[in-house]
Amino acid sequence: MAGQGNFDFFARGAKADESEVRAKFWHTAKKATRSIPFMEDVVAAYYCALDRNTPLRAKAILLAALGYFVLPADAVPDILLGIGFTDDIAVLSAAVAAVRAHITPAHRLAAKEALAERG
Repeated sequence: MAGQGNFDFFARGAKADESEVRAKFWHTAKKATRSIPFMEDVVAAYYCALDRNTPLRAKAILLAALGYFVLPADAVPDILLGIGFTDDIAVLSAAVAAVRAHITPAHRLAAKEALAERG
C-alpha cells in the first residue's frame, strides 16, 4: 500500500516522543505550574497523548507539543523568570485547541487528581 512506510515512520517517531515525554513531563510540569495558567489542560493533554484510544494524529500533535515543553533547550529558555514558558504556552495552547475533541472527561479528571496529589 502506498504511503504505509510514511505511516510506520510516523508511528515510530510518536513512540519515541512518548518515551521522552513520559520520562520528563512531571519534572517540567512542576517547574511550569506557576507560569502556565491552563496547567490542568496541559496535564489532561498528557493523559490524552498516553491513552491508547486516542487517534494517532491527535496523539502525534500532543506528543510533539509536550515534547517541546519538556525539551531542555527551546526558543525562549524556561529559566528566564516571567517569560521562560511563553513559547511553551503558545505551542501547548495550539495543540490543545487542535485536539480538544479528543481530550475526554476521564483525561480531565485524571489531570485534576494528579495536580491535587502533586500540589
